[in-house]
Amino acid sequence: MNYNELSLLAVGLSMDAFAVAVCIGLTMVEANIAKALIIGLYFGAFQAGMPLAGYYAATQFAGKITAYDHWIVFGLLGILGGKMIGESLKKDGEEANNTEYSLKVSLMLPLALAVSIDALAVGVSFAFIQVDIIPAVLLIGFVTLSISMIGVKIGKVFGVRFKSKAQFAGGIILLLIGIKILIEHLIY
Repeated sequence: MNYNELSLLAVGLSMDAFAVAVCIGLTMVEANIAKALIIGLYFGAFQAGMPLAGYYAATQFAGKITAYDHWIVFGLLGILGGKMIGESLKKDGEEANNTEYSLKVSLMLPLALAVSIDALAVGVSFAFIQVDIIPAVLLIGFVTLSISMIGVKIGKVFGVRFKSKAQFAGGIILLLIGIKILIEHLIY
C-alpha cells in the first residue's frame, strides 16, 4: 500500500471521528483551539491505537490464512464502507441541543473507542497486506487528529449539514480501497 492509498484510507477512517467532532462543535459555546485539540487527541490516539492492536492480533494467525487474505481485506473494508454509507443515508432525528458537550474523560473515552472500532478491522487487514505498521498508524492518528479539529470548528460554524456527506465520502473511500486490493491480488 503506497503513501497515497494510505492517506486516502486515513481520511476514510477519520470520517466517523469528523462527523462526531462536527456534532460536538455544534454544542460548543466556544469552539477554541484547546477544546478542538483535546477532541482531536482523543480521536487521533484511538484511531492510531486500534489498527496497531488489530495488526498485532492478526499477525498471530496470518500465516494460516494468507491464501484468502485479499478476500478478508475486501470483506472488512466493504462491510465498513457499506456501514458508513448506510449510516450517511439515514435520516437524523436528533437535533443538537443547547447544552455544551462535556470533554470529561468518562464521556470522551467511550466516544473515541466507538469511532475507532472500524480502525481495528483495518489493522487486521494491514497484517495481511504487510503494511509497515508504525508509519501507517502515525499517519492515521495525525490525519484523524487534524480532521477532528477541523470538524469541531466546522460544527461550530456551519452546523450538521456535512455529517452525512462526510460519512458517505469515507464509506466510498473504504469501498474503493477494498476493491483495488481485491483486484490487485486476483490479477497478480
